[in-house]
Amino acid sequence: MNRALWVFAGLLALLLPLSLLAGRVWINPFDVAGSGPNAAIILMELRLPRAILAVVIGAGLGATGAAMQGYLRNPLADPGLFGIAPMAALGAVASFWFGAALPVPPQWSLPLMALAGAMLGMVALALIAGRGVSDGAGSVGSGLALFTLAGLMIASLAGALTALAITLAPNAFALSQIVLWLNGALTDRSWHEVWLAAPLVALGLGVLAAAGRSLDALTLGEEAARSLGVDPKRLLALLVAGVGLTVGVSVAVAGIIGFVGLIVPHLVRPLTDRMPSSLMLPSALAGACLVLAADSIVRILPLVTELRLGIALSLIGAPFFLWLLLRLRRGQV
Repeated sequence: MNRALWVFAGLLALLLPLSLLAGRVWINPFDVAGSGPNAAIILMELRLPRAILAVVIGAGLGATGAAMQGYLRNPLADPGLFGIAPMAALGAVASFWFGAALPVPPQWSLPLMALAGAMLGMVALALIAGRGVSDGAGSVGSGLALFTLAGLMIASLAGALTALAITLAPNAFALSQIVLWLNGALTDRSWHEVWLAAPLVALGLGVLAAAGRSLDALTLGEEAARSLGVDPKRLLALLVAGVGLTVGVSVAVAGIIGFVGLIVPHLVRPLTDRMPSSLMLPSALAGACLVLAADSIVRILPLVTELRLGIALSLIGAPFFLWLLLRLRRGQV
């Protein structure tokens, strides 16, 4: 077990109980009954599922970011920057319009369409730029440029169609619900979302873990990876399935929560040997810590209404992204 696993596992073990106690109503761990008449209900039915969901989503997004950065050999890679999360959001928003026509129970239409949107985004990326994502010339080759441009095109199209859906919202209530949902939050999430997200994120993480050794070989260059027996089509298929599952279900239950996959691999990488296979599990733990800590903070901020989690992480992630760009320009990444 590498050092990063110990560090972030210990941090998660500290943050999880703290997140259960913090909020507008603070709970005394030594006297739950004395914290209020509804303290036990708040703890077990509101905060515990919310905390577990934060861990699940953060773990999925963190590992996904590490896998994509390993695949592209670029420190700026993130599912949200390449159109995957916007496509999942488009699928989820479409469920508000067409979900009733699907032959599934209403509670399943949104997650199914969000998953479909995420998978469609990854498949589109694979078809457009899959053959050129790596040219063996480092982190800023033509393959990455093609992949990035394809991702920007997909994100722009998904954003435009989402904006169209919002513009054509049938009433003001539906409009406000869509906009709030798109900003990302874990507010009022229950055990239903936990049982939905946990198995699919676990499956997605398993698929990404299966790609770990191939991603390690890819760090030597595409030709070297081929000579070591790496099948590029199989590797791309594993990335499509793993990233689509984790991002799709995360968007389905919590809306868009960005920058987690970008930030956490950089926090973890100095504590590992920097190989993708040894980076994914610590990144999952670090992502869980980041989302759990951010969600705890937004609950205790003295605001009239709770700050949306997606907004809070964007306020952190955007300056972090700028800092990475400046370091990349100086050749320090």
